[in-house]
Amino acid sequence: MKKRVSVLFMLGFMVLGSVMFTACAQSSVSTSVQNIDSKAFMIKMKEKNTIILDVRTPEEYKSGHIPNSVLIDYSAPDFKTKLEKLDKSKTYLVYCAAGGRSARAANQMVGGSFKSVYNLTGGFSQWNGPKE
Repeated sequence: MKKRVSVLFMLGFMVLGSVMFTACAQSSVSTSVQNIDSKAFMIKMKEKNTIILDVRTPEEYKSGHIPNSVLIDYSAPDFKTKLEKLDKSKTYLVYCAAGGRSARAANQMVGGSFKSVYNLTGGFSQWNGPKE
């Protein structure tokens, strides 16, 4: 009888432990940057509450950019301050010239509690859509 009670106690303890572990794992799910190609980027651009963020320099932006993109220069001293002013609940599509700066910027955004951030793989050099 004692052995049966011990086995039941252990089974109950294991079930309780697994439930607690699952609950903790679900609550710690974090947002991460999603790298997408030019085609997926164009599809995302059409979605509501989406902002296209160009993190290149003003000179690069003037030489050509994705229509309706907002310029926030990654190398500018006030970059982090400008990011903090953005609405974190919106979806952001981030790009630069080749994908390096935008990947770093997107990671900063996710670390700053932005909910939905996408990085254009290969940057503007791989952009196949319309340009201004």
